[in-house]
Amino acid sequence: MSGATTIVVVETQIAPRPRTGASRYADTWVFLDGELVRYHEAYLPPMTHALHYGTGCFEGIRAYWNASQNQLYLLQAEAHYARLRRSAAILRLEVPYSNEQLTRTTLEILKRNEARTDTYIRPLVFISAEEVGVRLHGLPTSFLIYTAPLGEYIATEGGIRCMTSSWRRVSDSAIPARAKITGSYVNSALAKSEAQENGFDEAIMLAHDGHVSEGSAENLFMVRDGVFVTPSVTEDILEGITRSLLMGLIRDELGLDVVERSMDRTELYGCDELFLCGTGAQVSPVVELDRRKIGSGVVGPLTKRLQEIYFRAVRGEEPRYRHWVTPVYG
Repeated sequence: MSGATTIVVVETQIAPRPRTGASRYADTWVFLDGELVRYHEAYLPPMTHALHYGTGCFEGIRAYWNASQNQLYLLQAEAHYARLRRSAAILRLEVPYSNEQLTRTTLEILKRNEARTDTYIRPLVFISAEEVGVRLHGLPTSFLIYTAPLGEYIATEGGIRCMTSSWRRVSDSAIPARAKITGSYVNSALAKSEAQENGFDEAIMLAHDGHVSEGSAENLFMVRDGVFVTPSVTEDILEGITRSLLMGLIRDELGLDVVERSMDRTELYGCDELFLCGTGAQVSPVVELDRRKIGSGVVGPLTKRLQEIYFRAVRGEEPRYRHWVTPVYG
């Protein structure tokens, strides 16, 4: 028959993937479903539900290395695990360990991996069923923690250039942004790639009603006439742990007010200072938005002061904030 296509199936013997040396993380320790195993032993089946449908929740936690103290400080672990539990509840997933147990496990993994640099910790609860079909109920879940070295996710020194994304932030009525749902980060990836491929460092996203929401994966603050302003938790933002810590520092250390409210895009153009924040971003000043200078076009004095206090605190160098961190060694 004219135009017919012939499909030929050839059976071959596929060599197994190398289990050691295939990844820089191959011999690091991870936690998977109640056991500490090597990274290369943490097998996930190709049919894993979360891989296909984004049915999982995660956290990002940092540990900061202080070379002068020869100490690694784990930042706000229990707060992150509490948020993971709230995210999981939205997806009807169960976290089978207490926050205290998970914090202890995280400390053990960091010790076993002999982490002596700034380190990222990624806990993940996800549907592990080997099943085709979209649903949340009645399926088994798994729990994973791994660690990896991490420096700057985005620049924190000289400031970054941002654009307002054409992609809108996912709505709470569609995919709740206050939960760190794995599948929802496609929204972030679309915005981030758009920004970078257009010559910018990062994206700022608007909610569906046009109000400012957050960065691609960061919360946002602006400074206007000596007042810090940040979008409220009803603007489809992640309820950030770094955001909360910085709000406390602004009030207690800088003696300034923080207002949570709706913000218009054009307010950002006329503000004095602007920065993004988060576990990955830390405190990242924005010096340009949509090809418009923010303030004088350099890192603002209040943002710089906030950075200084924050970075000392997370490295265990501010006695007033030692309760933020947990030492890993000794």
